[in-house]
Amino acid sequence: MPNAHRKPQARSTGIAFVGDEAAPSFNRDLSWLEFNRRVLEQSADSSVPLLERVRFLTIFTSNLDEFFMKRVGLVKRQVHAGIEAVGADGMSPRQQLLQIREFVTRLCRQRQSIYAEQLVPALRGAGIEVLAYSELQPKDRAWAQDWYVQNVYPALTPLAVNPTHRFPFISNLSESLAIRASDPTKEHVPVPADGEAPDPLFARLKFPASIRQYVPLPSRGQAGHHRFVMLQDIVRNNLDDLFPGLNILELANFRVTRSAGIQKDDLDTANLLQSIEADIKQRRFARVVRVEMEEGASPDLRRWLLDKLNVDQHDAYYRPPGVDFLGLAELCELDRPDLKFRPWKPAIPPRLAPVVIAPAGEKAAAAFFAAIRKQDILVHHPYESFNASVERFIAAAASDPDVVTIKQTLYRTSPDSPFIESLMRAAEAGKQVACLVELRARFDESRNVRFARQLEKAGVHVAYGVAGLKTHCKTSLVVRKERHGLRCYAHLGTGNYHPKTAQLYTDCGLLTAEPDLTGDLVNLFNFLTGLAAKHEYGTLLVAPFTMRQKFYDMIDREMQHVRQGRPGRIIAKINAFDDREMAAKLYEAGAAGVKITLICRGFCCLRPGVPGLSENIRVISIVGRFLEHSRLFYFGAGEEDPIDGEWYFGSADWMYRNLSNRVEVAVPVRDRDARRRLQRIFEVHLADRRCAWELSPHGTYARLTPAPDADPTSPEAAGTFETLMREAHPE
Repeated sequence: MPNAHRKPQARSTGIAFVGDEAAPSFNRDLSWLEFNRRVLEQSADSSVPLLERVRFLTIFTSNLDEFFMKRVGLVKRQVHAGIEAVGADGMSPRQQLLQIREFVTRLCRQRQSIYAEQLVPALRGAGIEVLAYSELQPKDRAWAQDWYVQNVYPALTPLAVNPTHRFPFISNLSESLAIRASDPTKEHVPVPADGEAPDPLFARLKFPASIRQYVPLPSRGQAGHHRFVMLQDIVRNNLDDLFPGLNILELANFRVTRSAGIQKDDLDTANLLQSIEADIKQRRFARVVRVEMEEGASPDLRRWLLDKLNVDQHDAYYRPPGVDFLGLAELCELDRPDLKFRPWKPAIPPRLAPVVIAPAGEKAAAAFFAAIRKQDILVHHPYESFNASVERFIAAAASDPDVVTIKQTLYRTSPDSPFIESLMRAAEAGKQVACLVELRARFDESRNVRFARQLEKAGVHVAYGVAGLKTHCKTSLVVRKERHGLRCYAHLGTGNYHPKTAQLYTDCGLLTAEPDLTGDLVNLFNFLTGLAAKHEYGTLLVAPFTMRQKFYDMIDREMQHVRQGRPGRIIAKINAFDDREMAAKLYEAGAAGVKITLICRGFCCLRPGVPGLSENIRVISIVGRFLEHSRLFYFGAGEEDPIDGEWYFGSADWMYRNLSNRVEVAVPVRDRDARRRLQRIFEVHLADRRCAWELSPHGTYARLTPAPDADPTSPEAAGTFETLMREAHPE
């Protein structure tokens, strides 16, 4: 593998955040904001296709919404509870809120700058314009007014706010218009010497979410030219019919974000379904944690709105008019392949190609299982087809008459999930089918409740989770009747059983019939759906029982190898890192001379490169076309050839919740061909100077750049995603 510790060429664009430089850990939330800044930087990267840059801007915005709902809501509850304790990052909750506000304000200014100064001119140059209502020609304005009357006006509901009309409920993330008006019939009424002038009138108008936010204008014979006007702009300029006879004094767009609430992970599973349904309803009315308000709103309107929403000025963020950053996703739907990533068609895994190409049926299903029985099959999505491997595995099990049992865990899946359909079909065919549906998957609770009820109606045995633990492992077990008795087949993966995200997230999975692995999985499912827990497993690492200690044992062995004069090496690819005990263990290993590289896409609380603490630890982040989601682990085991080391992949990040509060699985990879493939993934990631960022000891990230003479087709210059896509289709 490439030397992961050579000095890279880097370009720093970090926004330094203040913290305790002596603290051993970074603040989790500020580190997450650093991650979202890396997402935002994609929209400023001129080498990324234009509409993909726009899409990254919307992803940044959506990420920020979720951050406020989940994380800021939690920190604010700590402040309201009077918690002043300082964490391992040297910060109290109140200090965190202040720094979060400062960081978010800077990021939002950067977002606006990228949009106005880079994307708007580039879009215009590509024939895509967003026009202000005032810029419309008479014909276009007449068209917009007619369109408004037919498509919008009947759906609008102006809500007055006065002594007889209470301030209305404002739903989460809804776009609204605050209106201050006056009644001209009362403006000239003399005011008594001891009286007061009439109060201004206030109203709220919600913009319909079901209507396009960027309305396409007629082409007017300009082929290839796309013109849009914002729905908000049309509504703001056609208020006369909604407020007849009133003078509109002021208009200001605003949007609220509500806390997602605290999840009750320790509920009695007997009442879990009903409790989750109740929590979903309560979340709708959760506390407001952010108000985004149009810049230029008067102090009076600001004070009035913040007072009505029961928030203070520190919860107010101001944004420019004339843009809906989430709505910009509609522009990305344009049929402009010249402005997007080239379409990607995943490759069919070579060992499955003969059976996937064959017509579906009982023989095809038997051939599919025979291929797995012959040799473990590692699949790497989205480079390799999820449909032809994981979906096909469950579909084959449902249609094969020799399959007697199917068991699966579902954490997240798509609304039209083929897995739900296959499990229902199998149950209706008389097979024994069990499915653990994790009802507490954040923001997917409603969907998972619906799936659970569907499955139950079809005769599937549904479990709702384990008391006190979220079930986050990605596992499927198929039991098949064969010549010499029952044989078990399994799929174990790093990602959800979600066909849509499988096209966008990088994940690994293993299809196997190895008895040691499937035997452990049988015991795990008995724990998930039964009463007794088996805490020891022969091959699988299972959190919260064995995974943490097994990782510690492997780290200890790496230190022992170094002490005995052999190389010590650890590489872990994860999504996030916040576990203090794991950080302390890695600091100890690094101080002992073990070379450690973390490929951590999201936030990382571990502080690398600090003399005397972590100079042997390096942290990089890969951000680009696909979302890096797989969790891969390599321990050198004192071997010169990396293939002879210890290789694992699994569902768990190195976070406290994953290692201690969730059911997770990590799988040892024994097949040498599969190990070579994992080694190649690491080689590409560690060579990448196109999509990679490196974490500094101060908490900021520097973007790595390839050498001027780098081969354009090499991982260094082409980056992780282009390299692995090319290698998936070598022709």
